[in-house]
Order: sequence, then structure tokens, then C-alpha cells
Amino acid sequence: MLRVFKHYIPKALILLALLEALMFFSSVYMGAIARFGWEYHDPSDPHAIQPVWLKAAIFTFVMISAMTACGLYQRHLREGVVGMLLRVAIASLLATVAASLLFYLFPDAVFFGRGIFGIAMLISIATVILFRWGFAHWVNQESLKRNIVVLGTGVKAAMLEQFKRKADRHGFRILGYIQMSDEPVQVPTEKILHLDIPLVDYMQSNDVDEIVVAVDDRRRAFPTEQLLDCKLSGVDVIDLLTFFERQLGRIKLDILHPSWFIFSDGFAHTLARRITKRIFDIAVSSILLIFAAPFMVLAMIVIVIDDPGPIFYGQVRVGDKWKLFRILKFRSMRVDAEKHGAQFATHNDPRITRVGRLLRKTRIDELPQLFTVLKGDMSFVGPRPERPEFVERFSEKIPYYADRHRVKPGLTGWAQICFPYGASDKDAMGKLEYDLYYVKNYSLFLDLLILLQTAEVILWGKGAR
Repeated sequence: MLRVFKHYIPKALILLALLEALMFFSSVYMGAIARFGWEYHDPSDPHAIQPVWLKAAIFTFVMISAMTACGLYQRHLREGVVGMLLRVAIASLLATVAASLLFYLFPDAVFFGRGIFGIAMLISIATVILFRWGFAHWVNQESLKRNIVVLGTGVKAAMLEQFKRKADRHGFRILGYIQMSDEPVQVPTEKILHLDIPLVDYMQSNDVDEIVVAVDDRRRAFPTEQLLDCKLSGVDVIDLLTFFERQLGRIKLDILHPSWFIFSDGFAHTLARRITKRIFDIAVSSILLIFAAPFMVLAMIVIVIDDPGPIFYGQVRVGDKWKLFRILKFRSMRVDAEKHGAQFATHNDPRITRVGRLLRKTRIDELPQLFTVLKGDMSFVGPRPERPEFVERFSEKIPYYADRHRVKPGLTGWAQICFPYGASDKDAMGKLEYDLYYVKNYSLFLDLLILLQTAEVILWGKGAR
């Protein structure tokens, strides 16, 4: 794993993106050569040679953005070859639409002809499919994975056995578990290491890269000196919570203790970051409002036709520093939907209108919240804003739930793209683990990544109810 602006990204994904970016960049040159020979001339001025590198860079940016939006750079993509082909096809369609829009808006700067674009797109699709097939076989080789030894065999250590699928174990393999004295055995016995040599010697002789400390009780016979010896010999030593944060992109509440919050890095909400985030919110919301305006007008018309009544639905939510504010959404439920009080939407909720179901599926019902973002009560990216009734209930039952309100809530967020729609206390706890990861590791880079991946959520209809 590499940490980019405090966000953990698998090295394999970074390498994959860089190699594919190189392929996209090269495909434009190959298209220009195939179409016009070694010198690419402007058809209107045969004496002027156009800078192909700029057009290639724009094409590469559009393709990488489209593939990210379609989930092709996810940590865990388990849909197989057919799912990958479908995502590549949709990404290519999105890239074509985006590139066509750029050509229309900035014809002098980025236009390079339909012939070159078509050839470049065909080359890109073919090479991505072939390359990803080969890359998937290459990254699964055990020799390329990080060797890990787990210190502990109890309940905490057994949590690592959840990584059973290959998609979950990209980048690491567990060589075994080391039992501490009198510690119960909750892991497979065949994976327990029985060492007859010093710990550091075993690490060096077996090319161990990392030790994950997963001891149930560190107060009993904790091998501080041996771990220090391993650390000074170049072996990384991390605790179980940090390992889960890195591999899963969330902070597991069932093993979280306050001291980890205190001594871990993150939670740096400086003035510069707040200003940068505000500029990002205003820019993204303004651009989206321009493009979303026709859909918003159409939504207002069909809402009135389908179920006469108010077009908008206002609701009080809890914001930054627990400040109450009011959000605005397109009404997707019957007028009397909450006559019995506040409640979560459920699967096939009978209170949702016919048009409302489509608005929720496409997330169009959320578009009026862009005005709330511009006002400053919300951010474009952040934890989902919840109603005061739910916040009060969850804060009493779920530890650290109130800490998600230390940043502005968002129209989209890390939890929204990583966790399905939640309608229970257990779901709220699951989403909180992702929210805390975002609060801890927020950066503009992570916001941009979430923004792109939100497109995948909308295209595949994930989590909508």
C-alpha cells in the first residue's frame, strides 16, 4: 500500500493506472500516425503541425476519469471478466460523451478529428482488455505480495481470517500466527508458527515485511524487546486497527480504543484545508447546477403530474459541530409519508411514489441540496447528514458516533460509495467506520476520488431506496 495524501491505495492499482495512462497517451499518437502519417497537420492549414501531446494528455485524463467513475480502479472488483468488460464499455461511452463535449466547448484547443479519436478509442479499449487480463494474473503471484506475520492467536487475530477471497488479499499474504503465552487459539492451528529461533532471525530468513500486532491482552508477556529488534532491522510493525484501516478503508469500531485516536496521525482540519474545501464545494456545485438545471426542471414537472402536492421536501439535519440546518430535496414520497413520525426508507417502501422511485434511483432527488452546499451548511463530500432523532439515538448506542459531526456533512461521501443504504443500528455502525476514516484522512485528493466514484454508484444504482 502507498499512502497518497493520507489515503491508502494499493500499489498494484497505482501501477495499473500509470500503465493504462501511458497506453491511452500512446494511442493518440498511434491514431495520428495511422491517419496522417508521422506528421499530424491541421486540415485547414497543411503547413501547421498540431501539438499532439496536449491532445493526448486531455484524452488520457478523460479516459482515466471515466474508468475511475465506472469503478475500474476499485480495491475489490469481484465481477469477473464479464463485469470488467461491461464497465470498460460504459467507461468508453462516458469518455466519448465527455470528449465530444470538450471538443464542442474548446474546438481550437482539443479537437483532433473523428478519425484519430476513433482509432485511439479502439486501440485503448483493445489494449485495456488485454492488459487487464494479463495484469490480473501477474498481480496474483505470491512472490509479489507483502509477507506478513501476525502476533497473536486469539479473538483479534482471528479477525484476519475474514480475508478469504483473492480480491481481499491483493498485496499481502499471511505466513502464520505467533501464539503468546496462555493466549487462546482462535485461528487455524496449522497456521500457528512454532519458533525455535529469535523472532528477528525468523523475520529475516523468511523475508517478512511486516508484523501485525493482534494480541488480545498486551499487558501479559508482550515481547517489546523482540519487536523493537525487528523494527530496527527494517521490519514494519503495526497494530491490527491500522492494518484494517489500510486494507479496508475503514476504522473498525469493535477494536477501537481512544488512545489510538490520540496517538495516530490525521484529523488535521487546518484553516488552509477548510478554505480549499470551500473553494472545491463552490466550484463543483456551480458546475453541476449548470448541467443539472434541465433535469431539475423536468423533475419538478413530473412530480406534480404524478402526485400533486409540494415539489420540494425540507428536512432538519445535523451538521458541522452539531449545528442544525435544513436541507432541500425533491419530494419522492407521498405527502403523508411521515404521519407516524420519522423512519428510515425500506426496500420497496410503499410510501415512495412512482416518479419518486426513479428520482431516488438516479439520485436526482438530491440535486436541490447543491443550493445547501453553496450556502455553506453542507460540503459536497462528507458524512451523510442525519436527522436529529436518529443522531440522538445512534449517539446513545454507538460509540464515537457523535465524532462524525466534526466536519460538514456531504452530498456524497466515503461511506455512501463503500457501504449500501443503511436502515438499522447495525448499518449505521458499519457506515460510521467509513465516516471516521474520512474524518481522519480527509484531503482534496480523497474528495476528488470520491467524486469520481460517485458516478459509479449512480450508474450501477448502488444503495438507492
